[in-house]
Amino acid sequence: MRAFTWFLLLFAVAFAVVAVATYPVWLLLHPHFDFPFHRIGERIGMLALAVGFVLVARHLGLADRASLGYGLPRRLFVREMLTGLALGVVTMLVVVGVMSALGLLEWSRASTIGAGALAQLIVARLLSGLIVALIEETFMRGAMYTAIERESGVRIAVLLTALLYAASHFFGKVRIAPDDVTAWSGVALLTQSLQAFAHFSGILDAFLALAAVGVVLALVRHATGNIAACLGLHAGWVWVMLVVHELAAPRADAPLGFLLSRFDGFVGWLVLGWTLLLSVPIWHFYARRAARRTS
Repeated sequence: MRAFTWFLLLFAVAFAVVAVATYPVWLLLHPHFDFPFHRIGERIGMLALAVGFVLVARHLGLADRASLGYGLPRRLFVREMLTGLALGVVTMLVVVGVMSALGLLEWSRASTIGAGALAQLIVARLLSGLIVALIEETFMRGAMYTAIERESGVRIAVLLTALLYAASHFFGKVRIAPDDVTAWSGVALLTQSLQAFAHFSGILDAFLALAAVGVVLALVRHATGNIAACLGLHAGWVWVMLVVHELAAPRADAPLGFLLSRFDGFVGWLVLGWTLLLSVPIWHFYARRAARRTS
């Protein structure tokens, strides 16, 4: 568990840096720039994680392409990523279709957007999905998975990366107005961003769904030996979700509204069930694909 402890320590240090450094940095920047306090905290946290990630990766012997999940030749990596992207889009569109058929989504927003704006939205959300997937897969199924698998085996690596992956989605966004900023606002920013965990029953469905997604991605990582497919699947799922968030709204008053999480109006019991249903076919698909490539 030493490797996992290092990654938990990395998050703890980043949180501590946010709590301690955000207020002094805000004091320096606020007279000259109108940066929101929470935005400064977010950037400090991202910087601390990035620097810490590099240091931890080097310390654990992960500073090479294969350990980070990029061991495939570039052309093959891109092909596998694009295959995963297509598969991710198709499988998530099925979920959206089921949501619509069950009356869980209200699409009035979609009727107000023109073709040009829709095209811009689709392209912008694709880029967002790729960036999110690149960061999270390099960290979770790249470096972290490799480190834990080397030390504790596949099962522990799959479980721990999935749990941390799920937990990382519940760091809430906090807004602190300039007039309310005090020397303790950095601590408040941290504690309030973790409030969701204090009411865990309210996020249980979303947490389990995201943990299941993390398990599937980790199994694909194990089957393929790299993160190309993980990156594509992840980006495809996020891409569709982001577009749907812009075009539709969840219907909490629908008879089956409980199938959508109150956390984000999307990831919940329905997504959990679909993910569990997909897990075995996706595993077999990539296991056979990897076996053909090595034979």
